[in-house]
Amino acid sequence: MEQNPKFNKTIENEEELRSIIGFPSELVKRKVITYLDSHCEDFISKSPFLVISTSNDGGYCDVSPRGDAPGVVLVLDEKRLILPERPGNRRIDSMRNILSNPRVGLLFLIPGMEETLRVNGKATLVKDEEILEKMKVKERKPLLSIGVEVEECFIHCAKAFKRSKLWESNSWARKEFLPVASSILSAHSKISKEDVDDILEESYTKRLY
Repeated sequence: MEQNPKFNKTIENEEELRSIIGFPSELVKRKVITYLDSHCEDFISKSPFLVISTSNDGGYCDVSPRGDAPGVVLVLDEKRLILPERPGNRRIDSMRNILSNPRVGLLFLIPGMEETLRVNGKATLVKDEEILEKMKVKERKPLLSIGVEVEECFIHCAKAFKRSKLWESNSWARKEFLPVASSILSAHSKISKEDVDDILEESYTKRLY
């Protein structure tokens, strides 16, 4: 594949960008709050899945999925929430980023609901045993937790989900046409697909918690 990282006809400043995109409505400007109210807390309590975005002090970014039973993310008060750090692949990308740059963004999803909840703030790695105990699943505590001091939160509209039809099962590709994760991992890691299958099976059955 030819290497050509540059793009033609790029936007160079916000004035030019605004001339194309325009400005937000009054509703969009006013919907942002700086704390977790009862509506946000209710949304978070019903969400089994979120993504967390981080970057290091050099600006290199990472986005990571987090999934658990609804209610496992704890809202401690209107300015603080905390999520468990379950066993993963040990790359610790998000946590290393937080150590050098605490700014994070969270996107909470509820299956079947097309609006999402966005929370931005400042993160800290927490090893408080009392908190970890509250997040125990199958008698196993998380290794650590990520606390977030909320700076802003707001509901994000449903357009992306309506366009993608994400929750409409009749729009999904049949399973036999989906990418095969073990084949991709095998190609990228140069480890045999059979060995990758064994690694994934062990990880998914014995190391979820």
